[in-house]
Amino acid sequence: MKLLRHGLRGAERPGLLAADGTIRDLTGLVPDIGGAVLSDAGLAMLRAVDPAALPVVEAGTRLGACVGGVGKFICIGLNYADHAAETGAKVPEEPIIFMKATSAICGPNDPIVIPRGSVKTDWEVELAVIIGKRAKYVSEADAMSHVAGYAVTNDVSERGFQIERAGQWTKGKSCDNFGQIGPWLVTRDEVPDPQNLKMWLKVNGESMQDGSSKTMVFGVAHLVSYLSQFMSLEPGDVISTGTPPGVGMGTTPQRFLKAGEVVTLGIEGLGEQRQDVIAD
Repeated sequence: MKLLRHGLRGAERPGLLAADGTIRDLTGLVPDIGGAVLSDAGLAMLRAVDPAALPVVEAGTRLGACVGGVGKFICIGLNYADHAAETGAKVPEEPIIFMKATSAICGPNDPIVIPRGSVKTDWEVELAVIIGKRAKYVSEADAMSHVAGYAVTNDVSERGFQIERAGQWTKGKSCDNFGQIGPWLVTRDEVPDPQNLKMWLKVNGESMQDGSSKTMVFGVAHLVSYLSQFMSLEPGDVISTGTPPGVGMGTTPQRFLKAGEVVTLGIEGLGEQRQDVIAD
């Protein structure tokens, strides 16, 4: 099942993608794609709905982030061995955790906004994990039962803010429109192996990232279990699990985004995103 949110920013409505490719509106059946709706019971209820009986959403309607009411946007740094190598960093012994402000979250095709003073805005295609059931001190064996599903995310990053300014990474990761999520939340039953998904990203049609989630250092089950030892994971929380090689910071010479460019990205089975790059 592919769940989504559609409509104007800040006024998105819940929906789903029908087998015929049309978007169907879930308004009135659920308040949003988030919270208790992401539980096993909530998802089972939605699976029982006949999409053909739901109103069709007009083609071309804006898509919002595929999950609403996100409490935590947790990111994992240097979680691909080949990405760590391209940046000259050592593969971490434990997951590197940082937070991305929830105000960065936007729709999958909303623009990347280069913030004022930025000269090093970068791209990162990532597999996002959406929590469906509260997780606290869960084992790795039980971790996947707490996952509602998966989505594509672009962990847009300003490398100067992130690395060259004092403090932690958060300010280089949290600018407005630095967190495109979607187009849809694909429920975990449709993704039997999240550790074997092809991932790609292009800038102006040129291939920059061409990788696979199989090169993750720490897999999804490990991350959910690990994070739950330090914080409770709540329904709707998003874990962005790291990026494969090919980021602008890792190229020679380094390449960063400029206004007027177009970024496209996707993950096997999870859909695609397209973003115009604009200046703030």
